[in-house]
Parts: sequence; structure tokens; C-alpha cells
Amino acid sequence: MALSSTIFKATVQISDMDRNYYAEHLLTLARHPSETDERMMVRLLAFVLHADDQLSFTKGLCADEEPDLWQMSLTNEIELWIDVGLPDERRLRKACGRAKQVYLYSYGGRGADLWWQRNVEKLQRFDNLSVVELPEAACKEMTRMVQRNMQLQCTRQDGEIWLTNGESTCSIAPLPRKMQD
Repeated sequence: MALSSTIFKATVQISDMDRNYYAEHLLTLARHPSETDERMMVRLLAFVLHADDQLSFTKGLCADEEPDLWQMSLTNEIELWIDVGLPDERRLRKACGRAKQVYLYSYGGRGADLWWQRNVEKLQRFDNLSVVELPEAACKEMTRMVQRNMQLQCTRQDGEIWLTNGESTCSIAPLPRKMQD
């Protein structure tokens, strides 16, 4: 018998001073049985950092041909492709060929560092690719905020991010590994 996804609801108030974006989003996240809380929260953070009415979660781990999040144009072109984790270079190459912008949010501490060292030369040629590493400690802090129904506030200013659930606050200082040209 196949296990089904666990559904999480999140109300997120976003104050993104870097993008002048202020909104509240009611999100539904389906966590695949093989997905960790940490990965789910990184997906949620990726949504917050690119929040837009057209940005949506995809089938994620259930579909190899789709990113974790994407934003489609009215003509059904992929404007923004967002993946999280440590994907194969071939997947990123394919994404860069299909989308106008590609973002990868890597996490996992030493594993993310090793992944970057192995792939940095191959990834430099993609002008529409940005790679951002999230600090391991911040990812662990975000994981402690996981509940089936979450009320979150996120503030972003000068590249730093603060995520709070009213009881605890997580400070996140992403490390840009590669930014789009």
C-alpha cells in the first residue's frame, strides 16, 4: 500500500523590503512521504523569497520533469524554475534550457559544500542560473517551526531573512554561490 502525502497549511505574512513586496499568502504544502520537514521548510522559504500570485508549488518529488516551484507566463512558458536540494548537474542544465530564470536553494551543511565544489565549474556557464546555499543551523531552526497549521511572518531586508511563528524566530543569512548575470 502506497503512503500518501501529508498536508500542511501555512499562512505567511511577507514583508520583503528588498523587493518592495508585502502580502499574505495562504499556502497548502503536500509533503511527500520521502520528504523531510527540513526540505519542506526550504521549499516554503523559496516560495517566500520569490512570492508572487503566479508562483506555485508543483508535484515536486512525484514528477521528475517539474521543479519544486515554478512561475508560468500567460503563454505557458516557464518564467521561473525553483529547485531545492542538491540536484544532478544535468537536471539544472535542462532547467536552464527550459526556463528564463532558474534558482537552486541548496542546504545540508558539509554535503552542500561538497556538492558545490564538484559542480561549480560546470554550472558557471549558465547565465540564467542562481545558486543560493542556506546555512545548516538556519534550516534546523526552521524545521522546529513545523506544524500542520502554521502562522508565519517573514521579513527580508538587505539580504537577511527573519522567519517567526510568534514563539521563536529564525535568522537566515543565505550564501549566494552563483547569481544570474
